Amino acid sequence: MELKPRIGIEVHTQLKTKTKVFCSCPVTFGEEPNTHICPVCMGYPGVLPVLNKKAVELTLRIALALNCEIDMHSRFARKNYFYPDLPKGYQITQYMRPIGRNGYIDIGGKRIRINRVHLEEETAKMIHRGDKTLLDFNRAGVPLVEIVSEPDIESGEEAVLYLKMLQAILRFTGASDADMEKGMMRCEPNISVGVGDELGTKTEIKNLNSFRAVQRGIDYEIKRQTGIIKNGGKVEQVTLLWDEARKETRIMRKKETAADYRYFPEPDLPPLVLTREYIEGIKKTQPELPYGKKRRYVEDMGLREYEAGIISMDMVMAQYFERASELWDKHQEIAKWIVSELIRYKNYDKLNPENFIQLLKLVDEGKVSRIAAKDVLPEMIESGKSAMEIVKEKNLLQVSDESSLKDMVLEVFNENPKEFERLKNGEDKLIGFFVGQVMKKTKGRADPKVVNRIIRENVKQNNP
Repeated sequence: MELKPRIGIEVHTQLKTKTKVFCSCPVTFGEEPNTHICPVCMGYPGVLPVLNKKAVELTLRIALALNCEIDMHSRFARKNYFYPDLPKGYQITQYMRPIGRNGYIDIGGKRIRINRVHLEEETAKMIHRGDKTLLDFNRAGVPLVEIVSEPDIESGEEAVLYLKMLQAILRFTGASDADMEKGMMRCEPNISVGVGDELGTKTEIKNLNSFRAVQRGIDYEIKRQTGIIKNGGKVEQVTLLWDEARKETRIMRKKETAADYRYFPEPDLPPLVLTREYIEGIKKTQPELPYGKKRRYVEDMGLREYEAGIISMDMVMAQYFERASELWDKHQEIAKWIVSELIRYKNYDKLNPENFIQLLKLVDEGKVSRIAAKDVLPEMIESGKSAMEIVKEKNLLQVSDESSLKDMVLEVFNENPKEFERLKNGEDKLIGFFVGQVMKKTKGRADPKVVNRIIRENVKQNNP
């Protein structure tokens, strides 16, 4: 019996609008609780919602970026459930007619299908303190987009790859900051283990807000369900929470079905009607997305797949790389330095691209060693000084004067006669040893390429 895990993920992401989705209250983060609320987002009797046009635009941008079919006539519905964080007793969402459906994302040569992309309102925030629960309604009514994938994912690792690509797309479109730590992007994987291509009974893990929790939660649940099935048991359809401390899932409640929510059309909002002209206008202003950037970096700029993949997934890094590439045409060298060195520093984008390229050119011209340049880099970021200023202050300009280097090479030969004899007898690996000795004498300032050449020439002269 071949058991196969199948995972679909529901992602909720807050849209980057100035005001809430159905009222004019500002969208904020970290403000005093219950200071940005009004009768509409609090669900007072007799009030009417008014749809935020910017929220529609950003939802459409997401749906287009995910290759979705766009519904020209979408509808809002009421999703009824009674919970403290839902002031109206129902959530305004889209059910039968979402804005986008039947899309996809490609990751690592595999296509993950997107079932739907729809717009809805956020709930309030519950704050648990001891045996009490406090409610902050500032978040209630913030525009939220739900992105639901088909069960095409097969592991926790694959789920993280999918979510990282999705997060990058959300950021590149400008639709959301998708900051998981701030709750702006939350993930709810549905996991089932079935025989062959058959879907098993699914369970859902609620409100995961880190990639690590997603991977651990999915992998744990796959292992748990597999064990139940192999032991002849049946998996129960339940909603779960991930316990990070115990590294295990635990039951939150029995899984609801659509019928439990008693969906019906929202009577206070008319159908959302989109025109071809409006959609085409959005398409024309769509930014270049991560997969498009990666393709361009490889095909047009000569980057390797590895560096292109990393840079294209990070909006800040991609912008920095492109600014730096306008100043110097050695794009692969720039990419290599960004990926291997620059991103080690959280505030690397404070470094002026002109100064960064100046440092790379000093290395390329043999004026500064790579080792010295790596030491100069963090000081450039912190101080704002140019590469040349720091190099001169620290006396790091490479010694490339051949006359001086020849004398140093002869010195290290005389100081290590046994090793020199072995080198003359064909032990070429000792070239590295002698280069290292010269570098010590010059405190890392000698040009290793020049030193290497001088050593080889000297050995050749001693072996006519």
